[in-house]
Amino acid sequence: MAAARAARAVGRRSRQLFDIFVAEVPWTVSSKELKEYFSQFGSVQRCQLPFDRDTGFHRRFCWIKFSTPQDVQNVLQKDSHILEGSKLTLKQQTRRRRSQRRNPRE
Repeated sequence: MAAARAARAVGRRSRQLFDIFVAEVPWTVSSKELKEYFSQFGSVQRCQLPFDRDTGFHRRFCWIKFSTPQDVQNVLQKDSHILEGSKLTLKQQTRRRRSQRRNPRE
């Protein structure tokens, strides 16, 4: 139980390092294709596309990390993002300082 809780905490911390959360990712899209798509807006450092262990399919969402804040703004300025016929939903990740966190171990 404690190990699972620690793993979730690490996952939350790592996701806070990403700039954009992307939902409604089509099943047929890979992390390589996502990187290629978002690289038109700037330099993509990392794309995390989690998979479901039971089904073997990705979970239809991902996190994208860009090199600069300007790259993030370039992505957010575009009205809609459509990949393989599906409209992606984007949300900018908020970054919190350690002093603003409720739990200092978070």
